[in-house]
Amino acid sequence: MTIVGVLHPGSMGAAVAAQAKLVGAEVLWCPTGRSSATKERAYKSGLAAESNLPELVDKADVILSICPPAYAEDVALEVSTHGFAGTYVDANAISPATMARVYAIASRGGATVVDGSIIGSPPSDSKTPRLYLSGPEDALASVESLFAESAVHTHTLAGGVGRASALKLSYSSYQKTSRVLAAVSYALARDYGVEEQLLDIAQGRATSYLAETSYIPKVAARSWRWGPEMEEAAATLREAGLPAELAEASAAVMSRWEDLRDSDLGIPEAIEYLHDPSESQPD
Repeated sequence: MTIVGVLHPGSMGAAVAAQAKLVGAEVLWCPTGRSSATKERAYKSGLAAESNLPELVDKADVILSICPPAYAEDVALEVSTHGFAGTYVDANAISPATMARVYAIASRGGATVVDGSIIGSPPSDSKTPRLYLSGPEDALASVESLFAESAVHTHTLAGGVGRASALKLSYSSYQKTSRVLAAVSYALARDYGVEEQLLDIAQGRATSYLAETSYIPKVAARSWRWGPEMEEAAATLREAGLPAELAEASAAVMSRWEDLRDSDLGIPEAIEYLHDPSESQPD
């Protein structure tokens, strides 16, 4: 039986780990320093608790790092410090340059490093996200086997570490930015009392995030981790010699929502948070 350690089981991490458990792996996690909500998720997902990180690292064959992008390097460093020599899968929304630093950190401790990216919602009976993987072929095969016939659909990419991260940031730079722009558009329309007309225009088109107004509060609640992801996207665009201003602007917009972590607001309340009291308001 393959032993998998997951760091740290948020909504995505816990759901992905649960799929590996369903396929037959033993999945461990470390509750030290984690919130009661995280502990509840881990319990519901059937994950086995280890008393401390060194014990988890010592037992695990594979470690999945699924955390907010700002913590990816710190998590890799912590695992490396304890001498993990198995397969380290960084499945965070980070730039290829950040992934290269994670690779250097984790491989110093003897780990075989796999670059991963998750695109889609947490896996469930109705959700089937894709897990893209790049890196050493043997390691890719072992990670794929963890999710065989599960709700996590794996896809391998040629070209080595960095490719999976690049794909994630390429997708995110549009997908998340477009949703942010939709929220800003509605905030402006609401200030002038034309939000119904804007919605009518959007609904007349084939597809538009402007038609998905119910998603605006969800964006607000996730901006504490989506904001850093947009900063990583901006870094990736700059490294490629492409304009990064839109991703940077998206991160700046999300910073106005950073205190709404996992909140459950309505559309008007979420939009109101976009306003800066120091800026002029329409009459």
